[in-house]
Amino acid sequence: MTPPTAHAPGGDTGATASADRARPAIDLQGLRKVYNGTPAVDGIDLAIPAGEFFGLLGPNGAGKTTTLRMLLGLTPIDAGSARVLGMDMPEQEREIRARLGVVPQFDTLDPDFTVEENLLTYASYFGLSGPALTRRIEELLELANLEPRRHARIDTLSGGMKRRLTLARSLINAPEVVILDEPTTGLDPQARHHLWRQLGRLRERGVTLVLTTHYMEEAEELCDRVAIIDAGRIIACDSPRALIAAHVEPWVISLSAASARRFIADPATLPARMLEIADSWLIYTADPAAVHAELESAALPHSTRAANLEDVFLRITGHDLRE
Repeated sequence: MTPPTAHAPGGDTGATASADRARPAIDLQGLRKVYNGTPAVDGIDLAIPAGEFFGLLGPNGAGKTTTLRMLLGLTPIDAGSARVLGMDMPEQEREIRARLGVVPQFDTLDPDFTVEENLLTYASYFGLSGPALTRRIEELLELANLEPRRHARIDTLSGGMKRRLTLARSLINAPEVVILDEPTTGLDPQARHHLWRQLGRLRERGVTLVLTTHYMEEAEELCDRVAIIDAGRIIACDSPRALIAAHVEPWVISLSAASARRFIADPATLPARMLEIADSWLIYTADPAAVHAELESAALPHSTRAANLEDVFLRITGHDLRE
């Protein structure tokens, strides 16, 4: 396959740049993929504006990966269309790839090369070289906080360092759109927050980011909007705050399964909607004081928190995220 040519943002005319900002960075219309007679993606319509940080969420098998693969030209489209930066996939796949960055779920770094050599090798796929590439690598090493490890072999890096290098590598061609497939899976909280800061810096620069993740707090913290996919269809799409307000009660009280069994011995006493998750129960309510009074009168230990995006996910899909 012929390597793509890196996009040069400075070459756009003012009119072209204005048109790029006006149209969606990603535009999916009626996107559909069927395997053995069963739809994996079943008519997805989605427009992601340029510069948005967008989350794509759903239980395993919901169609997220298939959607991304069609968007990237890795899986044929059975019906509908996918346009990226105003270009059609797969007809303009080469041009699209030149302006995309991809952070895969699993690291694909070359273990025989150093940090800097991995960046140089990846840059060669885009035909990049010379002083401009040297400056670009310095910028990316600084972004990833890997300047002191530039000559280190990959097998000497921590998991967090590898993920930061994978992100830096995806930016070598100065992409306008970056696809992030579970970029923080397996990272400790400190490494995860470091990567969040890097992604925030990209968003500030106007890069369009599309994230899939199994961490609801990650999507809620980072994303301007999220779409929840189930059975190949988008069943909800809005900002995290708007989804929470629209789909769940504002407060959640949790108690152990043993406490819950005592609490619901008489169904007539149920003060609010309840949901069993693993070995605990969640009580959803707009009036936590009333529920607290009942639980305290029965001497049942419990905790209270504000509703979050995971509660929305459970409410509208009926699935645990890792199901």
